[in-house]
Amino acid sequence: VQLQASGGGLVQAGGSLRLSCSASGATSNMGWYRQAPGNQRELVAYITRYYVTNYADSVKGRFTISRDDAKSTVYLQMNSLKFEDTAVYYCAADRWRKVGGPPSDYWGQGTLVTVSS
Repeated sequence: VQLQASGGGLVQAGGSLRLSCSASGATSNMGWYRQAPGNQRELVAYITRYYVTNYADSVKGRFTISRDDAKSTVYLQMNSLKFEDTAVYYCAADRWRKVGGPPSDYWGQGTLVTVSS
């Protein structure tokens, strides 16, 4: 399965962006990680095949993850963006029969999100 991410860009603090990630095949858990310069990759949010969502504390109330299984796509709506949200965002997914997250079987290329203060 290949993952194709899109939607990154430059936005002012307080603004919004929506990331998308399309999979070439069926997946179970889907989600997003991010890595800021000098930092380790961290989990942002993921959604299971049963639409259960999980968020990092730092993005709760600001980010919303969703999925459209007809399009094999996961979305990350990011609102009230902060400077510290600046990072390369990576989508990830698990094979269809895998249960329990967070996703780690397949990885997409990163998409850069830059939040200006």
